[in-house]
Amino acid sequence: MTLLATLDDADADLTACLARVMAAVLKPGDVVALQGPVGAGKTHFARAFIRARQGEAAEEVPSPTYTLVQTYADPLGTEIWHADLYRLTHPEELAELGLDEAMREAIVLVEWPEHGNPLEGALTVGLEPLADAPELRRITLAGSEPHWGLMTRLPAIARLIHRAGWAGARLVPLAGDASSRRYFRLVEDDGRSAVLMDASPGVTAPYVAMTQWLRALDLHAPEILATDQAQGLLLIEDLGDDLVARVLEQQPELAPRIYDRMTDLLVRLHGHEPPDFVLRLDGPELAHQVGLFAEYYPAAAGAPGKGAEVAAVIERLHAELAADMPPVLGLRDFHAENVVWRDEAPLGLLDFQDAVAVHPAYDLVSALQDARRDVAPEIEEAQIARYIAATGVDEARFRAAYALLGAQRNLRIMGIFTRLAQREGKRRYLAMMPRVWAAIRRDLAHPALAPLAKALEGVPAPTPEVIEGIAG
Repeated sequence: MTLLATLDDADADLTACLARVMAAVLKPGDVVALQGPVGAGKTHFARAFIRARQGEAAEEVPSPTYTLVQTYADPLGTEIWHADLYRLTHPEELAELGLDEAMREAIVLVEWPEHGNPLEGALTVGLEPLADAPELRRITLAGSEPHWGLMTRLPAIARLIHRAGWAGARLVPLAGDASSRRYFRLVEDDGRSAVLMDASPGVTAPYVAMTQWLRALDLHAPEILATDQAQGLLLIEDLGDDLVARVLEQQPELAPRIYDRMTDLLVRLHGHEPPDFVLRLDGPELAHQVGLFAEYYPAAAGAPGKGAEVAAVIERLHAELAADMPPVLGLRDFHAENVVWRDEAPLGLLDFQDAVAVHPAYDLVSALQDARRDVAPEIEEAQIARYIAATGVDEARFRAAYALLGAQRNLRIMGIFTRLAQREGKRRYLAMMPRVWAAIRRDLAHPALAPLAKALEGVPAPTPEVIEGIAG
């Protein structure tokens, strides 16, 4: 058992807030041992936990002192057991209560666990009233290895939410991305909502800086409501669930209008010099980043050593085709998963902390050569033409640079997907490889990219057999 984290001065609201945060992350098979003297707040903690899991279906949660066990269901189909072992006369009675089986299939909260058999693998929540301030509690979290990681962050998350005035909110996990960041939606009874970003300690400064820069231009990055940057926690405005990707899936007829708006946003963004605190994604850096392709994909596809000259060719072609264009701010992951459709309101922007100073075609490629979904060729062509007409750039040079940056970006993605599958076991991205490869072939058809096409000779396409080999 290892001490994971502490809260040294938790009032009743912060105690309940910690329980709600924990309710968002536990899963069937997790056991919580609630320890502390009479009146320490064990039932208060359990009640907040259970009601948070139940959400809108929340029911009364009485103390199980006399019944010994109360069971509850949550909307996700998980059963929650709330046990009080204070009146247990013998540990063997645990089997009669059915707790042994419940600990394998349900979430189990146990008050007075010391009156029963040791709860192997349990997460311990200790609540101890402060001697000089009995209305406050010192809360300690302790557990074995499976509880390390996120559990150590729960008190910091609860403290931020409590400080920001959201202590009564339920937390609902949101789908994350390929990074290590986690997201939770906070939902209040009055319908208010916000989003918690849980990143690594000390890494949120780029996100905050870019948010401030974008909002100063009246571009709709989420408002930052509260921060604990030392812990890597941000509470931000909730832009809702209408990601462009979802809207396009449900209403594909909106695609021309949506992509017009996305292109127009880039035109507006590119009218401003990029801030000096972002990485410059120039020819050498583009060449360095595409190195992931040569490092991972050819060997995994059965052609080790092929594609070795790709990085050098891309650096040389960038100098010839793109280096004369002043860089603009590139959001870098500007695509349908990271843009929120808000009808007539400005588009909402997500996931821009890795913004760069780069050629203007870069984000247009990101939007129109989307690894996750097909974009109709006529829409891609219409948006390239729309951007050229709005900005007055040289059409021939812009189209050549667009093809080059498309090839660079997509080759790097092929390398990333291969690495994710082989080193991290994340194989779901492999299904996107044929779409990415098709975009690469279209880009290579531009006459200016003939040297790059030659450098890729002998590199196999991601056929089903190749993908199966990469998946292992």
